[in-house]
Amino acid sequence: MPEVEHYNIPLRYRKMENLHIVFWLLKDISWCIVWKPLGILMIFPTLIIAIVIAYRNRQHVSETAHNIAIVFWISANSYWMISEFAGFDTKLFYAAFTYKHLAVIPFVIGICILAWYYLWWAPRDKKLSLLNNR
Repeated sequence: MPEVEHYNIPLRYRKMENLHIVFWLLKDISWCIVWKPLGILMIFPTLIIAIVIAYRNRQHVSETAHNIAIVFWISANSYWMISEFAGFDTKLFYAAFTYKHLAVIPFVIGICILAWYYLWWAPRDKKLSLLNNR
């Protein structure tokens, strides 16, 4: 039987990831019910933990790419929330684009990171190629 490579997440990392989800949900619930202080406050632990998770997984290209994309997702999402809370989301930035549309920039950066991973890195990764051919 061929040996299968496993990626194990240490328990202390898993606990941090689970706490990250709690902060993320609190941020988004606060956004949904327009509870500005908690929504803005939750940006910091949500974003900081996302950065820490990405850093701790830096030895795994797949995990790093996905976690950096999450950092950009949270950044875009947080900017969008702040633009709505502050009331400048519908103001025109340029032509028909509003300030809310600027959130597309970090969203697209995250997509580009994942596109790089899936279209360039993963097809060339020897370990992935060996595992996929079994």
